[in-house]
Amino acid sequence: MNLALFDFDGTVTSSDTWTPFMRFALRLPRMLVGQVVMIPVVAGYRLGMVSASTGRQLAARVGFSGEDAARVRGLGVKYATTVLPGTVRQSAIERIEWHKSRGDDVVVVSASLDVYVGPWCEAHGIAWICTTLEERGGRLTGNYVDGDCTGAEKVRRIRQRYELAQYALVYAYGDSREDRDMLELAHKKYYRWGEISSWDEVTSYDHPRASRSADR
Repeated sequence: MNLALFDFDGTVTSSDTWTPFMRFALRLPRMLVGQVVMIPVVAGYRLGMVSASTGRQLAARVGFSGEDAARVRGLGVKYATTVLPGTVRQSAIERIEWHKSRGDDVVVVSASLDVYVGPWCEAHGIAWICTTLEERGGRLTGNYVDGDCTGAEKVRRIRQRYELAQYALVYAYGDSREDRDMLELAHKKYYRWGEISSWDEVTSYDHPRASRSADR
């Protein structure tokens, strides 16, 4: 049996899903306030002074702190069923199904949010490891459980859940620098759907997007 690890945004999907979900889920007053509060963060990101991961975490804190958890999770399900299908690559679905047909364990590993990645993965019969919004007393805190699922954190969570030595081959699919650690973990690495033997073959990258550069 093999293990197949898929980043989400920019790999399974053709575009960012994190920022569109924020627009989809946030109430208008919260969104308007957030746009003002996030101006220096966005400027810092564009100047290379604020990382994509930091930008996402700050935006989530501004956008979700105190929000009703059940409402946001309900919107996550709606987003997964009505919006995501229009962004998912058919080639990615075919590759996922190919792995499933071989009996491989298939996992989406993403910095995108559990409230919509989870329902999407569940509908497709695959596992997921992703950024999880923290909830207390029925309200979202605006924080993440165990931080942003990106970079080395992806690998930590993969190793925490899976005994890699039991797999004949580990496949990994990603599209950005945020996936580097996960790709280096794998025997078979796919960067932007092209197979590479090592990260050294990647000679140019997109600047990581604050809204969510590829899981995702």
